[in-house]
Amino acid sequence: MKPSPLNDTMLSETIPVESLSAASMPASQLITELQSFGIRLADPRAGAPSRRGGAGPSDHKAVTIDGRTVMVPVHTASAYESPYTASRPDVRGLSVVERDGVAVGRIAFPRQPRFHALQTLDGIPYSKIAVLHGADVLATTVLQTCIRYQSRARTCQFCSIGQSLAAGRTIARKTPEQLAEVARAAVLLDGVKHMVMTTGTPNATDRGAAILCESAFAVKQAVDLPIQAQCEPPDDDAWFRRMKAAGVDALGMHLEAVTPEVRARIMPGKASVPLERYFSAFEASVAVFGRGQVSTYILAGLGDGRDAILGISEKLIAMGVYPFVVPFVPISGTPLEDHPAPSPGFMRDLLAPLGAMLRAANLRSADIKAGCGKCGACSSLSAYGG
Repeated sequence: MKPSPLNDTMLSETIPVESLSAASMPASQLITELQSFGIRLADPRAGAPSRRGGAGPSDHKAVTIDGRTVMVPVHTASAYESPYTASRPDVRGLSVVERDGVAVGRIAFPRQPRFHALQTLDGIPYSKIAVLHGADVLATTVLQTCIRYQSRARTCQFCSIGQSLAAGRTIARKTPEQLAEVARAAVLLDGVKHMVMTTGTPNATDRGAAILCESAFAVKQAVDLPIQAQCEPPDDDAWFRRMKAAGVDALGMHLEAVTPEVRARIMPGKASVPLERYFSAFEASVAVFGRGQVSTYILAGLGDGRDAILGISEKLIAMGVYPFVVPFVPISGTPLEDHPAPSPGFMRDLLAPLGAMLRAANLRSADIKAGCGKCGACSSLSAYGG
């Protein structure tokens, strides 16, 4: 059924989070460790549901550490063997995290979002249209198919966009009307603060920009919610102005890998869009959306070295593009399911200088209007000053 009229008293509550008084690991270290190793949960049903397959952070669960909500792997092979465990939540909703039996911190779990309990008039659950990411971000994959996914010769080796569709956890195409309805409910019921719209690549021309334009326009007509759109660089820079006019506030064009050899090996289809096109698109889109409102997702651990990632990040920062660097998570059922996640040491050595570069440039995640960089849940970058 459709949601009835709602009011601000129905917004989500704040979950208190405490730290251990002794033997507690610093939050930044704990986040980095958990995102590399994953965690074993005594109660997998605690809090908001975990995610399997699909686009975006997959095989993860949202946890809150020292007041910050992050995504931690729970369904990966490495998570099943992780030295970290979390106890069943106590009456306050807090779980003790142990490493090899030694308590190192406490975590809480964001609660099940209220809007997930609703459905459209034609019976589609809202959770199949959009889901909660982190603590207050609404996320959707507008088109759950991709021209590259059906071919092993072209697919991104880490991608699981088709898994959740095959499992019946989502629908192939979310209409603008459905997205507007769910976005309104998520804001009023759960206090959602911004929205991420990504898409599988439908063609080799606009590469999803047209779908994102009509979707963003519909949502903005229904509710005042900042939106980040994510797609590959379209063939025509005019699409950036069209997306901005449609209501898109921030743009993500994700490199994932930064060196030509890794791009060709890990994502052979997407690598057909050369780095030169990405950088010309970054320049053109920053002119439209503004400095810091364009970002790119970089997956650390696919084979790019620390210096390569930092070198391209320095170039991006100089252009006004926010490089959101996250640890690669091997997703079950993909060609890279057995590829190792980057070590916590590698991530610390990468994120500490990157955070310093971002601080020096005064490029702050808090200033991004919407999207992955603002949310920050998939990386500990913000804990290092980014």
